Amino acid sequence: MGRSDNRRTLKMRRKKSQAKLKARVKRKIAAAKSAKKPAAPSKKK
Repeated sequence: MGRSDNRRTLKMRRKKSQAKLKARVKRKIAAAKSAKKPAAPSKKK
């Protein structure tokens, strides 16, 4: 981004919301994994 760039453009908003969404999904997955952790080892042969 340059010196006088407008970060409120549609492109920037889209980029930011996409990043936030991905972060949300990542957190959700991490939470689910940590919740399932005790049950996971039982699958190993």
